[in-house]
Amino acid sequence: MPTIAVLGTLDTKGPEHAFVADCIRARGHTPLLINVGSLGEPAVAPEVAAAEVAARGGADWRAVLARRDRGECVALMGRGAAAVLAELAAAGRIHGVISLGGGGGTAIATAGMRALPIGFPKLMVSTLASGQTAPYVGTTDLAMLPAVVDVAGLNRVSRAIFANAAGAICGMTEAAAARPAAPAAGERPLLVASMFGNTTACVTEARRLLEAAGYEVLVFAATGNGGRAMEALIASGLVAGVLDVTTTEWADELVGGVLTAGPDRLDAAAAGVPAIVTPGCLDMVNFGEPASVPARFAGRTFYQHNPQVTLMRTTPAECAELGRILAEKLNRYRGPVTFLIPRRAISVISAPGQPFHDPAADEALFSSLRRHLRPGLPVVELDCAINDPAFARACAETLLGHLRAQTAPVSQPR
Repeated sequence: MPTIAVLGTLDTKGPEHAFVADCIRARGHTPLLINVGSLGEPAVAPEVAAAEVAARGGADWRAVLARRDRGECVALMGRGAAAVLAELAAAGRIHGVISLGGGGGTAIATAGMRALPIGFPKLMVSTLASGQTAPYVGTTDLAMLPAVVDVAGLNRVSRAIFANAAGAICGMTEAAAARPAAPAAGERPLLVASMFGNTTACVTEARRLLEAAGYEVLVFAATGNGGRAMEALIASGLVAGVLDVTTTEWADELVGGVLTAGPDRLDAAAAGVPAIVTPGCLDMVNFGEPASVPARFAGRTFYQHNPQVTLMRTTPAECAELGRILAEKLNRYRGPVTFLIPRRAISVISAPGQPFHDPAADEALFSSLRRHLRPGLPVVELDCAINDPAFARACAETLLGHLRAQTAPVSQPR
C-alpha cells in the first residue's frame, strides 16, 4: 500500500497534520509524518524528526537553530526537506507528499516538493495558494489548494478542506501507482522545442518532420516560466534532443524585460543532449501594456503586439552582447550542437518591410556569435527567414542527424 509523506511544522500545526494523517489512514494508505518545525517540540510524534531534517539542510544547522532567526530557519528546513524527500522518494519509501501551511510552512514544504520529479504526487494546502504561486511551484507539477481559513485549528471549514486534500493526495498516489513503471513498448523518444508566436510556423513544421521520424515533441512557450520548465525537463534526463528555436528569453534577461527565464537558460543541454539552437526572436524584449515600459527606454523602437504586450527592438550593442552570451553557453555543450542562422529574419517582424527590420542589429548578433564560438562548433547560415519551410526543415534534419550520430553503434577494432 502506498506511503504518503505528511510534512509540516508539527510544533505549531501538529493537530492539523495529524488529522490529515488520520484521513489518509482511513483510506487505506500509510502516512509518514515529517516534522520541519524549528520553534519547539512537536505536538504529535513524527517518524522523521526536525533535527534529522535540519541536519540535511547544512553543516551549520545547530548554529542556525540556536539563533532562532525565522528566515534562516525556514531556509534551512527547506533545504533539509528537499534532501529528505528526494532520498525517500528515490528509495521508494514514499509515493506522495502533502503539507499544510502559512507563509513559512509553505516556503519549507514547497522547497522540498520542488526537489521531487515530475509526476510524483505533491499537494500543498496553503493560505497563499490564491495569490502569486510561481515562487512556490517553480517549474514543477506541484498542486496548491487554497486553505481558505488559516491553518490554525480544526473547525467545520478546515476539516472539510483538509479531508478533501487528503482524498486528493490519495487519489493522485493511486493514479501514479497505476502508471507503468517503465516506458511502454514502442514509446517514442522525447524531444523538446521552444516557441513564440513569432516562430510558430518554424516550430510547427519542424515538429511535423520530427514526429514523422518517430519522435514525440513537447513544445514550450518561451515566456520565462516556459523556458525554465523546458530546462528542468532537459535536466531530468528524460529528453533525447533539443530544438531550441526561440532563445528570446535571453533578450529579456539581458535588457530587463518581463519574460526572462533567468541566467541558467540554455544550460541544461550542455550535459550532452543533442541540440539545435537558433536566434529566434532575439530582436525583441517583452513588456506589458505601453505604460509599463520603463522610462529609461524612451525613444526606442516599439511594436504593440496586443493591448497587453509591448515589444521593444534590441539594439546592435545589445545584439552583440546576446551573441557573446549564446556563444559562451554553447561552448560548454558536450554533446552534438549546431547553431542555425536565418539571415533574412529572426522573427516575423524583423523581416524586410516589418517594424523590427534592422540589418545592422542582426549582423551584430551573428558576427558576435561567430567571433566567440569555439573553433569547430558548427554554424549553418541560410538565406531565408526563420519561418520559411526551408529553415524548419534544416533545423529538423540537422537535429535528426545529431540524434542518429549519438545512437549509432561504435565499431570495434578487429
